[in-house]
Amino acid sequence: MTLYLSHPSSHDHETGAHPENAGRLAAVEARLEEAGWPGLERLEAPAATREQLARVHADAHIDAIEGLSARGGGHVDLDTVASAGSWEAALHAAGGAASAAEALLDGDARAAFCGLRPPGHHAERARAMGFCLFNNVAVAAAHALAACGAERVLVLDWDVHHGNGTEEIFAGSAEVLYASIHQSPLYPGTGPAEYEGEGAGEGFTVNLPVPPGSGSEELCALVQHVVVPIARDFRPDLIAISAGYDAHRDDPLASCLVDTDGFARMTASVRAVAAELEVPVLVCLEGGYAPRALADSVLATVTALAGDGEQAIAAPAAAEPHLFRLRGRWSL
Repeated sequence: MTLYLSHPSSHDHETGAHPENAGRLAAVEARLEEAGWPGLERLEAPAATREQLARVHADAHIDAIEGLSARGGGHVDLDTVASAGSWEAALHAAGGAASAAEALLDGDARAAFCGLRPPGHHAERARAMGFCLFNNVAVAAAHALAACGAERVLVLDWDVHHGNGTEEIFAGSAEVLYASIHQSPLYPGTGPAEYEGEGAGEGFTVNLPVPPGSGSEELCALVQHVVVPIARDFRPDLIAISAGYDAHRDDPLASCLVDTDGFARMTASVRAVAAELEVPVLVCLEGGYAPRALADSVLATVTALAGDGEQAIAAPAAAEPHLFRLRGRWSL
């Protein structure tokens, strides 16, 4: 059984004609309903506590998001908008991720999918940006470490855009290993392969930028032949996926060519190594702006979470050599 966390407030984060809109979740939930919610136990996501948010966000940032929403909303920047309902939506998106992490580490399930918005991986400690208000996966990882007995968390981010917020929040930490597969060049312009973290966290950031036109073969190979071996070495207590689906070939905001089956194969590879390590998998929804492709890819993900890992075997045996230029701690 995979936990599926959602909350009605996700639909009250109103963004108008913005590509990150409530229609994304409506498409996902309609597709899952059509499929009979396969292997999913549906739970309502609780709101994050101030303590949970403050582990990864500055107090002034939390206050700013609350205040903006209380005033009826407005633009944070050219890309990021809030409405009167955004505070509650953001609280439940972050709280749902933290609650899912806690349930997984308590042994209630082996996997969870958070069908919540707004997304989070661009939100930095003191800054909302890139459609994101609070960093949901970072809140979950920090909660796992502070309150759930975890000693190490691996965050795999396969959104087509680099998760600058997650990287910034954990740059100095050796407890969270952040691995990002993202198109480059592309917004937000961060995530070079040479950057490995800072201070005690040096070596615990693994950036794997790919060029425009990269597809399922390249991304599946990076997951199976780079991220999986790193996971075996790092031995996390929880694997969290920032699951953006904007690397899909049909997505309008980027130029990668991953197909729906590619997301299933990447999920299967993660599920297989998680089973090997006997740790759970948490999936947090990030981007994905072609509603049909997004909905099909989420269904493929939750189906693979419940599978037996066979799709992982179908991943390619190798990728192009330039994709394996890792330095330092995780050189292969």
